[in-house]
Amino acid sequence: MHEHIDFPGRSAVKIKVREMPHFTYPWHFHPEYELLYVIEGSGTSFVADSIEEFQSGDLAFIGSNLPHFWRSDEKYLNSNGKLKIKYVVIQFPQDFLHDSIEKYPEYNLIGELMERSAQGIRFSLGFTRKVSRLILRMSKLNGFQRIIALQELLQILAKTKEYRILAGEFYQHESIHFKSFRLNNVIQFLNTSYQRKIELEKVADIANLHPTAFCRFFKENTGKTLSEYVNDMRISYACRLIMEGKLTVSQISFESGFNNLSNFNRTFKKNTRYTPTQYFEKFHHK
Repeated sequence: MHEHIDFPGRSAVKIKVREMPHFTYPWHFHPEYELLYVIEGSGTSFVADSIEEFQSGDLAFIGSNLPHFWRSDEKYLNSNGKLKIKYVVIQFPQDFLHDSIEKYPEYNLIGELMERSAQGIRFSLGFTRKVSRLILRMSKLNGFQRIIALQELLQILAKTKEYRILAGEFYQHESIHFKSFRLNNVIQFLNTSYQRKIELEKVADIANLHPTAFCRFFKENTGKTLSEYVNDMRISYACRLIMEGKLTVSQISFESGFNNLSNFNRTFKKNTRYTPTQYFEKFHHK
């Protein structure tokens, strides 16, 4: 699913420090670059076509629009909140330092790092220990100081040889562009409204298009109809709620934006090939 990332106050850098029972966000992508530092926790990371174990001290750099998903080990999923994972997420826009990289040779190494991140990068544990202090310090900085610290961190990451590329040699990056101003507005609206009833006329109005023209425009740019796209978002969110195991199937149905349970069950099975109950059993069995 496509994740829309808000930057508070139009900031250039967003940093989140989290302590949770386990990772919860499903298989997703976003235009923003992402650095994920696991302070404490273990499990399996999925990046492009790469599947690897991760552990405490893991640091990964995820490029723009690269699909990824972190899944915690069973001990975290079954601890009823007694065990916690701790991590830091640093996110910054697709065009961050773009002009500087284009114009100034001092940014050449960072530019090469950004290019490598399109395949996903994982740094060695030994190297990560050296930069962990800077990452944690960044989380306490604000404004311009945070931007300076991020550039310092990127330069250090760009210079090290202690890393490996995550995506396989033959992985084909599916380029997903949301450059259209119209589409940006529509995607942002859907990201915040998919749990409610979505009316074609309202979405078409946001794009400033006639409903018929909008349907053609949306299908050409996303490869899906509006209803298919919204249902994918709803089912992805439902999968997340099912994995958490806190709500009944009926509650998940309405929480995800479906107006009745039978429609939810039918759509869920069409998209995942499982009923909600089978999905829960399969996930927790694995």
